[in-house]
Amino acid sequence: MKAHGCVTFPDVLEAITFGVNEADTLRQAVDALETALSIYVDDRKPLPVPSIRHDLPTVRPSALESIKLAVYSEMMAQGIRKAELARRLGWKAPQVDRLFDLGHASHLDQLEAAAKALGKQIDVMLT
Repeated sequence: MKAHGCVTFPDVLEAITFGVNEADTLRQAVDALETALSIYVDDRKPLPVPSIRHDLPTVRPSALESIKLAVYSEMMAQGIRKAELARRLGWKAPQVDRLFDLGHASHLDQLEAAAKALGKQIDVMLT
């Protein structure tokens, strides 16, 4: 990611944005990244593996979005479809759709339930 001006991501080619100063650029970059990753989720594509370049600033999705993406990645890795996850959770399909909607403020307990249905648990660290 470039620090000012036009921002691109080497691993997520769909994410492109710009900022007028460093703070604006970083804020816009997070939004662009989350928006692009939501396309992967909507299209049921595997998420790209992020690379770290020490010569460029790094941005990440918000904590909630990161948890959603981790649960989504696990679902994909296990070959589980949304309908099957809904069945395991006893939810209706739209509830699972909202769970993976990066623009929807899901509740952490819902994400924990989804992780548990996949045989996983959420472990949060403060770094």
